Amino acid sequence: MTAWVPSDVLGRRILCGTEFATVRYVGSVPPTAGIWLGVEWDDPQRGKHNGTHEGTQYFKCRHPRGGSFIRPNKANFGVDFLTAVKDRYGLNDEQDVHHGKESTLVFGKKTVEFVGMDSIIEQQSQLNQLVDISVRECAVSHAGQKEEISRTCANIRHINLSKNLISSWETVTDIASQVQNLETLNISENKMKFPSTSISVSSVFLKLRILALNQTEITWTEVVLCAPGWPALEELYLTSNNITVLERPENVLQTLKLLDLSDNQLLDGNQLHLIAHLPRLEQLILRNTGISSIHFPDVGFGFKTKMFPSLKRLAINDNKISQWSSINELDKLPSLRSLQCHNNPLMDTEKNPETLRQLIIAKIGQLGVLNKSEILPAERKGAELDYRKIFGNDWIAAGGHWNPERNRPSEEFLAAHPRYPSLCLKYGAPEEGELKRQQPLTLKNQLLTLTIKCPDKPEQKPLEKKLPDSMTIQRVKGLLYRLLKIPGSELKLSYESSKLEGKEVELDNDLKPLQFYSIENGDCVLVRW
Repeated sequence: MTAWVPSDVLGRRILCGTEFATVRYVGSVPPTAGIWLGVEWDDPQRGKHNGTHEGTQYFKCRHPRGGSFIRPNKANFGVDFLTAVKDRYGLNDEQDVHHGKESTLVFGKKTVEFVGMDSIIEQQSQLNQLVDISVRECAVSHAGQKEEISRTCANIRHINLSKNLISSWETVTDIASQVQNLETLNISENKMKFPSTSISVSSVFLKLRILALNQTEITWTEVVLCAPGWPALEELYLTSNNITVLERPENVLQTLKLLDLSDNQLLDGNQLHLIAHLPRLEQLILRNTGISSIHFPDVGFGFKTKMFPSLKRLAINDNKISQWSSINELDKLPSLRSLQCHNNPLMDTEKNPETLRQLIIAKIGQLGVLNKSEILPAERKGAELDYRKIFGNDWIAAGGHWNPERNRPSEEFLAAHPRYPSLCLKYGAPEEGELKRQQPLTLKNQLLTLTIKCPDKPEQKPLEKKLPDSMTIQRVKGLLYRLLKIPGSELKLSYESSKLEGKEVELDNDLKPLQFYSIENGDCVLVRW
């Protein structure tokens, strides 16, 4: 008997056992008899060749050994959406409901577990109340009979269709067109074809707010072509799609608040300029995108850029940023409040992570959260005072002066430290006497091993920390606010030493370093609030 093959088999996604593949050829392969499917495996290790058999090329593969021939009866072409829903939620007519299989459904905001039902009417009633549906890895390949979804599941708002057998955007539209109030759609991990030319705008996705297209092989050009159909979209996830170049979205994506481009190797940081005028974009996630620099060329230092006007949260971790100039540029963003930037070469320029954190805080004036850790007012003040002092000698050498009439710092200094003038306005310009005893930043700081105790909070276990003896009391307080998760109370610090048995010395000047108080290795810092 000849195995059934769909009429639109070319380009279809299939499962063979647990392995995913795309059909690239259907037909005979002499000298063997019968019909074969030439498939390109998602995992090229599963393949045997590049589509060539005995000198004849039947199809092409991206990987030289990513292809195979299989018989049609070995291919799983998938099921329709509603069959997958019934299977997943234990509502399939073919199942013996008397076996008492438990299922979980979401009714509005309530999750309810129930034991198998014994009537079709009751099944239909339950399906009709489903709001959140996940059919991840259920081999969904097509919508099924026209209007069947809308008749059976009228209240769906959120669908997870990830890692199925969807071959084209058209199939997604066929399913979504039957879900009137669709708000969230995840179709990640489906390698599919998207429209390559402009498509007519339909009302299918009018209420869609969240769309995940991770690992779908979509290009940015295809995103822009589809985007007119997403008039209310607020969150768009596009990770791992080999997107390298962007283009300006004209009159589309204007409602977007979150964009995730992680794990796409962008050509360069200038690609960001092409999406910089999305008016409502509040969160941009650029993890592992290969960018090595960030630059906003429309304004100079000390001014706010017109790019990314609403951007509050930026993630640039796991990239190739190695210069402080990119951090300086971020101070130009008018709305930036949160930054994630770990795992960049820049992070290796300072051995002490606390010093690195303080430098970033001082360079970006409006930042409230750094690497998921809140910046409290005391920490910001300490960071900015330290920065002003550390680079004070450089400022004076470059022509800076406490007298405004003689203050002429060089362009080179201002390019390296664009916030320095504003810090001088905020705290006053450093005077030469204040800077004389300062050690050069390049000298290795003496590290002190100190025990941190909270005598009024016996439930708080003592901590041991290594701190540079040049660290100011203000910066120690900033560190302790985060370490001990202390609310915005005023900290009072003192210390005990084995050399001063029975005595407690108050650390009462925020601007003085630890070494000023003759603190030594093994001493104990006492924290009260």
